[in-house]
Amino acid sequence: MAHSSKIFCCFSFLFSTLSIIPLSHQLEQHPLDSLTPNEFIRVQAIVNQSHPTTTNDITFQYIGLNEPDKQALISWLQNHRTTPITAPPPRQAFVIARINHQTHELVVDLLYDNIVSDHIHHGFGYPLLTFEEQNGASQLVFNHAPFLAALNKRGLKVAEVICETFAIGWFGETKQNGRVVKVMCYYLDGTVNLYMRPIEAITVTVDLEAMKITHFRDRLVVPVPKAAGTDYRESEQKEPFGPELKGITVVQPDGPSFIIDGSRVRWANWDFHLSFDARVGPIVSLASIYDTEKQEFRRVMYRGFVSELFVPYMDLTEEWYYRTFFDAGEYGYGLCAVPLEPLRDCPANAVYMGAYVAAQNGMPIEMPNVFCIFERNAGDVMWRHTETMIPPDLITEVRPDMSLVVRMVSTVGNYDYINDWEFKQIGSIKVTVGLTGLLEVRGSKYTHKDQIDEEVYGTLLAENTLGAYHDHFITYHLDLDVDGESNSFVKSKLQTVKVTDQTSPRKSYWKVVSETAKTESDAKIKLGSDSAELLVVNPNKRTKMGNFVGYRLIPGSVASPLMTDDDYPQIRAAFTEYNVWVTPYNKSEKWAGGIYIDQSRGDDTLATWTSRYVVLLKMGLIRVFILVPC
Repeated sequence: MAHSSKIFCCFSFLFSTLSIIPLSHQLEQHPLDSLTPNEFIRVQAIVNQSHPTTTNDITFQYIGLNEPDKQALISWLQNHRTTPITAPPPRQAFVIARINHQTHELVVDLLYDNIVSDHIHHGFGYPLLTFEEQNGASQLVFNHAPFLAALNKRGLKVAEVICETFAIGWFGETKQNGRVVKVMCYYLDGTVNLYMRPIEAITVTVDLEAMKITHFRDRLVVPVPKAAGTDYRESEQKEPFGPELKGITVVQPDGPSFIIDGSRVRWANWDFHLSFDARVGPIVSLASIYDTEKQEFRRVMYRGFVSELFVPYMDLTEEWYYRTFFDAGEYGYGLCAVPLEPLRDCPANAVYMGAYVAAQNGMPIEMPNVFCIFERNAGDVMWRHTETMIPPDLITEVRPDMSLVVRMVSTVGNYDYINDWEFKQIGSIKVTVGLTGLLEVRGSKYTHKDQIDEEVYGTLLAENTLGAYHDHFITYHLDLDVDGESNSFVKSKLQTVKVTDQTSPRKSYWKVVSETAKTESDAKIKLGSDSAELLVVNPNKRTKMGNFVGYRLIPGSVASPLMTDDDYPQIRAAFTEYNVWVTPYNKSEKWAGGIYIDQSRGDDTLATWTSRYVVLLKMGLIRVFILVPC
């Protein structure tokens, strides 16, 4: 399939070899730049003025850049190199707002300060939750008499209780539940590790629109796990300690080798654009690599970002079964980004960049140090060879491995995702997600494994503490433009061939057999079922030897969901069924779980998009979606 497409993949991966139009001279504002504080303020004012008779406060669930048309942007970039006065594509914002208890999708023109479109969403699902409404819902319980009575029954101090909200999912209901969340609480009293001290068996349901409690149930009393030994702060750790390590200092006496010009980053032979989005976090765009022989930049990737994170827990108890989270679509992977700690999250040679998101009222909120960018020298070898066959000489050549890392950390509740985009001198891009933080545990009556005589959906970690089984699936959206937009997806396999004649004393050998995907079904890949090399090639471009120019997709670890296809969380997350999907380019199809994830029903996902297409994947714009387990 050669055609403008996107690739959605599920695994840790590495691109290998090749090429985008450089950003030329950095503009005061690039068309792909994140929205500025002033633009957030203007968007808020324009939307508020367009609905002057609303009976409720307008709440802004999401504000982000409305990505310009790809062809228009590429054409502009090409023309801008020779004609800098060419007008850029229209700059617009995409807005999801709640107005009079309805979800509005709006496109706001930032040049003319007007609304281009205002569409009311009548389908299933609700938009991203805001921090303000989650905090408001979690505070309601402290004025709810039955909840206070439940705490008193357990002998717990109200001042030591912390609560948070959870999306409720969808489990076959035919009617929509409205915008509701469930509230779960934890107990501090001797630790800051609240997730290790859950207050179990209490269910509180909150209507976000009315901001009131609609249901309360205290099912039974379960012991709260002990606080002792749970505080993770360095200052609270007690002996014995392990051997102390001596410090390592990163020094670049001549300064960094990379240049940051606005949102443009240049390092070695790489040139790319970096922006931020409240839903997906870091977006790497227009990645290109300089070809020293041709004396030109060659395109590699138009746009790459985290599309969705699916975290289903396997606990079926009443207070846990609905915990099947979509961290980007329900909570905001970028919205949950945290300031990076110098010398801790990033080395001494790092440079930091901030970002902005919109508050529930539409006003900008500054997020300092949300990215760090640094050069990495981990002592690895990029290439080496020692030649011993030319005596008396011993010839040794070694090339140390240096790379550029762009890092963001997103703390979604108890888990911290460390998201790295790593650019290598050999022309590869390596994307990794490190998962750390704290376990979400369930309180239990059990104090020893031998007492357990039922399914507990987890492992007993400590007294009264069960670690619940769960998965983390991360789906990346990669819009590759390898040496141009005309790309095809190729799967190459190793095939054993038997020698049936007398031409060799050998009985067999293997060869490479390649297939170019013609339809989306051809390009749906379950990794691990058989060995295959995955490539995105440009069939219109060849090397000097006549081979197609291309990049390999190299998976790291591979995992697939084990839930049944008819299980409701899996219906909503059907995009995790395959590790790799390839679809025709469509600007609106970028979030694998759909636009409205909260209580979604699986009718607007990557899986449904691919089932709608009946046309062949022709040579041109394609996208890749890749699934990455943590």
